[in-house]
Amino acid sequence: MGKSRRTVPEELLLLALDPTTGTTAQPQTLDLGLAGAQLVELSLAGRIVPEGDRIAVVLARPTGDPTLDHALELLRRRGSPVRAAHWIGGPRLGLRQTYLAHLERCGMVTAVAGQVCGVLPTTRYQASDDCTNAAIKQRLDTAIRTGVPPDPRTAALAALAHSVGLGKHLYPGNEGRSSRSRLRDLIRYDPLGGMVAHAVMDVQNGLPTQQNRSSQGPGPGSAPATGRSGARTAGRGSGGRVPASRVGVR
Repeated sequence: MGKSRRTVPEELLLLALDPTTGTTAQPQTLDLGLAGAQLVELSLAGRIVPEGDRIAVVLARPTGDPTLDHALELLRRRGSPVRAAHWIGGPRLGLRQTYLAHLERCGMVTAVAGQVCGVLPTTRYQASDDCTNAAIKQRLDTAIRTGVPPDPRTAALAALAHSVGLGKHLYPGNEGRSSRSRLRDLIRYDPLGGMVAHAVMDVQNGLPTQQNRSSQGPGPGSAPATGRSGARTAGRGSGGRVPASRVGVR
């Protein structure tokens, strides 16, 4: 895999990076989103495929990206397809820091050492190229503004951004309400990204892994159902509903 294209995990983390504070938004849920983003990127690279709500390795050849290759090897060692929610909720937290270090090595962010209260050491991260971050955000803005179905990579990025609660970071305040709603609705345009995003939300809500969720997700003509928080709910089993995500838009 060449580096002419940023990966979905890299783009998700860059979207979450606050240029003012040098920290990431939604740090508690971002690890889950990054684990899901790895699945999306490995699928786009032809290494894994969805089988219902499970993920199966179909090509174990390394991608050339060390973080993705580590995830691919862990999936390969499972020996059989693994449920997306089990994978995302597995004991592999710390991905946010792993990817920050990865982005620093790649020159995408710069680490700035500092102190809290003049005593405790801290590290803040600044994007090395603001134009890069602006271009990523512009892809989402265009899809939201025009209503034109985005490419699978952008649709998956939007689904993951919604699933970890980045909507309020990207489109804050009352003026961003409609954009947050449209960001949520982009989940319908990529079946795998939608399945992974719902798995991320299920893990956050502590829900049991769904046995029968279709990997196809809703079609472009489906109307998204919403719960009290405005987050899209997913069908379970014979048509029941799961609670809406706590990090959904309001």
